[in-house]
Amino acid sequence: MSTTTTLNPAADQSNAKVVEGSDGLLLEIDGQIVPNYDATVHPFQEGDVVSGHVVRIDNDEVLVDIGYKSEGVIPSTELSIRKSVDPSDEVSLGEEVDALVLTKEDQDGRLILSKKRARFEKAWRRIEAAAESGEPVEGAVIEVVKGGLIIDLGVRGFLPASLVDIRRVPNLDEYMGESIECKVIELNRSRNNVVLSRRAVLEEQRKEDRERILDRLQPGQVVEGTISNIVDFGAFVDLDGIDGLIHISELSWSHVNHPSEILSIGDKVTVKVLDIDRQRQRISLGLKQTQEDPWQRVVDTYNVGDELEGTVTKVVTFGAFVEILDGVEGLVHISELAQHHVENPREIIQPGDPVRVKILEIDSERRRLSLSIKRVEGQVLPVRPITAPTDGDAGDLDNVPELGLSEDVFAGEDQALPADTDGATGVEAEADGATGAEPEAEADLSAADEHFEAGPDA
Repeated sequence: MSTTTTLNPAADQSNAKVVEGSDGLLLEIDGQIVPNYDATVHPFQEGDVVSGHVVRIDNDEVLVDIGYKSEGVIPSTELSIRKSVDPSDEVSLGEEVDALVLTKEDQDGRLILSKKRARFEKAWRRIEAAAESGEPVEGAVIEVVKGGLIIDLGVRGFLPASLVDIRRVPNLDEYMGESIECKVIELNRSRNNVVLSRRAVLEEQRKEDRERILDRLQPGQVVEGTISNIVDFGAFVDLDGIDGLIHISELSWSHVNHPSEILSIGDKVTVKVLDIDRQRQRISLGLKQTQEDPWQRVVDTYNVGDELEGTVTKVVTFGAFVEILDGVEGLVHISELAQHHVENPREIIQPGDPVRVKILEIDSERRRLSLSIKRVEGQVLPVRPITAPTDGDAGDLDNVPELGLSEDVFAGEDQALPADTDGATGVEAEADGATGAEPEAEADLSAADEHFEAGPDA
């Protein structure tokens, strides 16, 4: 490598005079006008940042003309904070660059500069200002390291893996080379330590998105979204930037034990907005409201007195539940199982049995059906031996809400439909022919209500 050194020929001339109007750039010496080269050399000290143009690129260094008596040298190690860089990838001929003066004259008489340290100084000022104002900084991902990413800000910034995104990122390599915005959350100049958070930027953007979406949404709207998470009590739906909750009770007209039975993360769904808490930014959604309500089919299709096929879904101490449509069950009270007195419903039916039932009552408001097996003409179910009580017989009558079905269907002689000829029209002697339900019948109603609230298959 060679350097160019230009000397002032009038340096030792004591009779040199500055030519008037030349701004000191011309001298008159012994009647001759000569350039004043010293006037073109700007004074600087070690540690100053200077500007110059790249005049040469070698494998291990770059030469920069900064207007000094010799060209400055930037070693390849001082070009970038990246490791093992190719000088031609960092600068190009003629490009103007800033560099920090490391040594005005090394042992070989060279001016040693550092591009990365000049950028470092500028970057620190920018980062400190951003940390103070809360504004984000932008940089490219240059390394994937244990626990996070290294961001080139002119300074090596560390972005922890937990702060890369709002949700956990399984593969950090996908960010390699990307330019991303982050907020400065920790700064230590003495240790050259910069800790960043992209998550803070995303959360701020998401907050703005939430407000925009909340302004647009209204209860009753039908919107599309993507299932973002599934929990025991429901499923969360991403509505282009804000999550709404479908409670498990709003997933299906049928009983659902767990949301994962009908939904998976990533599923596209059409949902109805049920309620919006704008202050807390909470959105309640319903999935079943976008699907056909099987109860409406019951109201539109069937009437009291109709007979239809069904399947026993559950047997309890006070009767049995029969599913007549997908998602629609009715209660057959123990007094409506057979013409004779029944001590235990399992003497007559078991879960899974197909039966024909007659509709005694349809309560559309409360979504309740009262059914009868014994009133189906020509249907007589065999009596089965009972060997031992089952788990389903226990606890059906404790602490359950009111049902709301007409008590007449369980009371006895004042039925809406004609009574059977053998006199076994109600809860036998226990009801004593009264039109109002006795305490046992009231308990039956309450226990039935608990089942209806839980839904089919409960």
